[in-house]
Amino acid sequence: MDANLGTTNLLLGIVAGVSVLEVLVMLGMGVGAYVIFRRVSDLLTTIESRHVAPAMQRVNAILDDVKDVTATVKEETERVDHAIRTTMDRVDDAADRVRSNVRAKTSRVISFVRGLRNAIEGVLHAGARPQPPSSEAGKA
Repeated sequence: MDANLGTTNLLLGIVAGVSVLEVLVMLGMGVGAYVIFRRVSDLLTTIESRHVAPAMQRVNAILDDVKDVTATVKEETERVDHAIRTTMDRVDDAADRVRSNVRAKTSRVISFVRGLRNAIEGVLHAGARPQPPSSEAGKA
């Protein structure tokens, strides 16, 4: 039985040694992963400070300019729209005044022409009317 226990103890010792080696390898991998994490973190911070931050500042400046231009265009559009509406209202008023003035001035002339036409038609029709038959013509 001693031989069996010696072999078992030897195998247990090997398993224990391998377990210790596994723990050391895992600790080494953990430390290595932490070091890699720190390096990547520092690299990202450097990239952000050198490239991303200036790009964001330029983008924000461009967006501010676009906002200002948009506001200016909106104000000018409203101003032009108001000017066009005012002009259209003035044109409508002027057209109404011209229409009423032309009607007032031409109504007299049109009335005169209509009266003259009626008078001429009356004269023309009066001369062209057949005469009633005279009493002598009826006797024959």
